[in-house]
Amino acid sequence: MVTKSKSRNTRWIWLATAIALLLVFYGVHLATRTKVPIRVAEATRGELRSTISTNGKVEPQVNFEAHAPFPGVVKQLYVHEGEQVKAGQLLVDMDDSDARAHVAAALATLRGAQSGYSDTLAGGTQEERISMNSDLTKAQMDRDQAQRSLATLEKLQLTGAASANEVNDAKQRLASADQSLASLQQRKTDRYSAGDVGRSKSTLEEAQAGYAAALDSLNQAHVRAPFDGTVYSLPVSRTEYVQQGDRLLQMANLEKMQVRGYFDEPEIGKLQEGQPITISWDARPNEIWHGSVSRVPSTIITYGTRNVGEVLVTLSDADGNLLPATNVRITVTTANESNALYIPREALHTEAGQDYVYRVDKDILHRVVVTIGNLNLTQVEIRNGLKDGDTVALSSTNGQPLGNRMPVTPVQ
Repeated sequence: MVTKSKSRNTRWIWLATAIALLLVFYGVHLATRTKVPIRVAEATRGELRSTISTNGKVEPQVNFEAHAPFPGVVKQLYVHEGEQVKAGQLLVDMDDSDARAHVAAALATLRGAQSGYSDTLAGGTQEERISMNSDLTKAQMDRDQAQRSLATLEKLQLTGAASANEVNDAKQRLASADQSLASLQQRKTDRYSAGDVGRSKSTLEEAQAGYAAALDSLNQAHVRAPFDGTVYSLPVSRTEYVQQGDRLLQMANLEKMQVRGYFDEPEIGKLQEGQPITISWDARPNEIWHGSVSRVPSTIITYGTRNVGEVLVTLSDADGNLLPATNVRITVTTANESNALYIPREALHTEAGQDYVYRVDKDILHRVVVTIGNLNLTQVEIRNGLKDGDTVALSSTNGQPLGNRMPVTPVQ
């Protein structure tokens, strides 16, 4: 019995010794394990600008395009591409011989329609009116003669010198003369119905429109500058044959330009009228242009493979170097904090909708939940969770993932 008890105690002693050794080894491991080398940064107060960048296209605030009003030959060019011109200056002439013939034909048609409408309102042509007046005069004379004859016969009847039949015949002649006169008078005043007048007026209006169109086409054959500006596109050459509608010339005031920017749908809510804008162009990498948002998107459109909103940017320092249709880079400042607490965006982590960072305290990482504010491509504002001067982990230098309570060694 005693032997069994001693054997059991011995086993317990060995088990306790093994556990103690394991605890010692684990403690030594914790105390001596290798610390993970990490890159760090400090939470700092200062100016934080939140920006959004996208692509855009330069366009004039007021653009003028001249198109060929008819198929024909470019007769003369008076300017070259890039030339500055004055309002009213002649720029391009097209051969207008056919256009002049069309104007002459349209004018003849117009004059005929004017004459026809005037005749309709007056009751007929001059010849017809003269003939009608002559017929009216004769009918009036016949009626007066019938009236006098009736009066004479009625007097003679009283003395027995005329019979009743003669008087009745005279009355019938007077009635017939009255009817003929009334018929002619009605024909003179009501020769044309309201429908006839309306059709004649429509014919006149069509002729007027045709003449105006022919005259406008002739005028468009001689292109003049509508305002002071620069000819920035001249795709035709002298003696070249062009089709109706072909572009002859484009001009604009290159010191009054705007940019149409295309912002992705999720970013539209951050945009407001008046926000400052900078413009850069790869062709002139050392130059920056400035402006402001003048119109925010009112709808979403498809632009290539993107759903975007169109933003209009008015430039305040256009100098003539930004050419229409140039592709540029737009950067809009959506917020500007002068005393924000910020850290590099690289230090921010998000999990299940929660933002957090790893704060470094005595070479140990501590996961800290934070509230963020404005941000840009490289920095993020911390509104709650850190204080000025706190050190946060960016990443390990050996690729090992960061974790809570991890021992670390900050490196430069």
